Amino acid sequence: MDSLSQVVAVMRTGRPHSFRLQAAGTWSWRYPPVRGAAFHVVLQGSCWLLPAGGEPIALAAGDVVLFPHGTGHGLADRSETPLAAPCQTEAGAHTVVAGTAATGAEPEVVAVCGQYLVDRERPHPMFAELPDVVHLPNRLGRYPALHTAVELLGREVDAPEPGSDAIVPALLDVLFHYILRAWLTREDCTRPESRGWGAALKDDVVGAALAAIHTAPERAWTVESLGAEAGLSRAAFARRFTTLVGMAPLAYLTWWRMTTATRLLLDTDLPVGAVARRVGYTSEFAFAAAFKREYGRPPGRYRSERAAA
Repeated sequence: MDSLSQVVAVMRTGRPHSFRLQAAGTWSWRYPPVRGAAFHVVLQGSCWLLPAGGEPIALAAGDVVLFPHGTGHGLADRSETPLAAPCQTEAGAHTVVAGTAATGAEPEVVAVCGQYLVDRERPHPMFAELPDVVHLPNRLGRYPALHTAVELLGREVDAPEPGSDAIVPALLDVLFHYILRAWLTREDCTRPESRGWGAALKDDVVGAALAAIHTAPERAWTVESLGAEAGLSRAAFARRFTTLVGMAPLAYLTWWRMTTATRLLLDTDLPVGAVARRVGYTSEFAFAAAFKREYGRPPGRYRSERAAA
């Protein structure tokens, strides 16, 4: 997989949850903070996004909003409408009705709202770099693939057919990748002087090194061998990698190994020794010591505590 796909895969902890919001008249919803990443896709009409501590943002049909850090916010018919009680949906609910739509009026606004389940205990540096709110407006000619996904999602939500229960979460997953791609490939990420993960993924040298780390964390990588993989000398590679990624190459390698190890501990039944070998440690003792430095407890205890939570 490419680096963006691998980062999302290692951060994701389950399938996205979503529901359909339909509203009319005067209405508002308050969305409390969540541990994952919250999102909204406006399918019909217009409304206002009310970020916590930020200026209101007008949303129109086709607009996509992501809250990468799960910060609290609100949606309303107007920017001055007071926010109501926190949004609560019944387990398994597919549609939530707000405002006068509750009395049978045709909805003026239809949106898909929900949450991507990502591990917030140890967010990937790419996620940490994202702003509190990512707003991708529906503008002609911009993000065509993203808006194709929005159109497909709208069809499935408006007229469910056999298979929709599987198709909608899959489309939401696709949407998540398109949102991140759109943000990371925006113009200010692709200039020669750009820094950060958008620039790192696009850079031939650093991108090649990241792909090598992500694909084969078990290899005995050194700065020299990563530089060779990318076609640069040790010193030149280390400077370039650190400038774009914000971490030294071996610091990022350790971060990726430990994060990959947590996913293996939580998502598989592999023994700790096998997990250690999968992430580049020939000694279970050395792996346990490194893991404890990062998480404050040994891998076996970490696994049992997370399983019981």
